Amino acid sequence: MFGSIWQYVYTSFLRYWLKWLIRQATGKCELQRICSEHEPGASRTTRAENSLQASKNKVLREALKSSKDHVEQCVDQIMKEKNIKPQKDPLFKGRLHVCLLQITGYSSLYTSVEDLRKEVFSSENPEHEAMLLKLWDLLMPTVKLESRITKQWGDIGFQGDDPKTDFRGMGLLGLINLVFFSENYTAEARQVLSHANHPKLGYSYAIVGINLTEMAYSLLKSGALKPHFYNTVQGTPELKHFHQLYCYLAYEFDQFWVAEEPESIMQFNQYREKFHDQVKAHLQDPDVSLALSVGSD
Repeated sequence: MFGSIWQYVYTSFLRYWLKWLIRQATGKCELQRICSEHEPGASRTTRAENSLQASKNKVLREALKSSKDHVEQCVDQIMKEKNIKPQKDPLFKGRLHVCLLQITGYSSLYTSVEDLRKEVFSSENPEHEAMLLKLWDLLMPTVKLESRITKQWGDIGFQGDDPKTDFRGMGLLGLINLVFFSENYTAEARQVLSHANHPKLGYSYAIVGINLTEMAYSLLKSGALKPHFYNTVQGTPELKHFHQLYCYLAYEFDQFWVAEEPESIMQFNQYREKFHDQVKAHLQDPDVSLALSVGSD
């Protein structure tokens, strides 16, 4: 109760006067201090985002909703509103520009990911079919697929004779992630597949991959991935960066699973949650970077 009252008093009254006093003493507004005192990445961008969100100035709040093409204009408007002279602080404009590209880019990335998640895999779509067959060729280069609908799909971890039914939860996003991992980290993907086909420690490679896509999607939606992207993308995060994050999860989950040596695949949910908790703990580190350090970039 006391904490809530203090928060209200601070945000409604004290914060404004504290900022005003510090500006009088330093000659810099809060955004200037953030951009000059903190290193590039989550340390700077997260503080800039919080400052803009808490501002009573509509121009500053609306900047968070701008598109990539209008970010520079928003920076100019902020500098005008806060009376920031480029001659006195020549680095501020570029630094805030990067922060806004990261902040607004995260929102646009979520929109793009959500669109792919909602796109239903269709066997009538030649591009969808080509992508599915490409996944097989990347993972099983020496084995010919006998037909489009076959039990062979089980060899790479699908549940039935036709993989399209397994994409219902994550839509085309699940397939794109599987292909991206196999195409850009081929050796690692085949290694993970070999572990998945282990007679004792095995698991359904494709099904688990789709499950990890859901994990990546949920982390993105909740905002938990902001520190990671703010640290690893010096500009606007794009779909390829999300796919790379998935690759990290796919590879690291396999390493985790093999190390844990579960007694049965029936314990999957238990170990999945344990791995999820570990990832979320990593994301609490302001210097976090969930980057796969092997294979191709």
